[in-house]
Amino acid sequence: MTTPSIHDARTIFFHWACAALIIVLWGLGQTIDWFPKDTPRIMARSTHIALGALLAVLLVARLQWRRSGANHLPPAIDGTMGRVATGVHHLLYVLTAAAVVVGIAAVWIRGDNLFNLVQIASIAPDDKVLRRNVVGIHEWLANGLLILAALHAISALWHHFVVKDDVLNRMLACGRK
Repeated sequence: MTTPSIHDARTIFFHWACAALIIVLWGLGQTIDWFPKDTPRIMARSTHIALGALLAVLLVARLQWRRSGANHLPPAIDGTMGRVATGVHHLLYVLTAAAVVVGIAAVWIRGDNLFNLVQIASIAPDDKVLRRNVVGIHEWLANGLLILAALHAISALWHHFVVKDDVLNRMLACGRK
């Protein structure tokens, strides 16, 4: 049995879907307060929450697939840099999960109105310090995740255009042989 040289289609889908959602969620999170109060801001925040829930579902499915059926490729790089790359991948998973969990906590602590259809009651309606701290942690995690993902992307592009190896092609559908 030969070792696959590229990721399977489902792994590639999960990778790019999570990447796109993280970028959209970060951008929306940065601009929610730009929306006028009431309905436009409620819709923006609701969309952020709904997409965050979708990211949570995709992350769980991705981790389950990785555990049960995904192609397990050998490290693209040997030695210390290979271990660093593996560590970065694990940290991306951890930061994504942490941002989602803390985001869910922020919704429950703050209380939210989802699309003017469902009201989520606050579990700490009078604790503004807790609300501010949890939202702040969510922002720090999201910013850290975006920075690490950007470094991950830059590294993949560096491998593709400077090193000229197949690291990026392992995650591109067009790299299929």
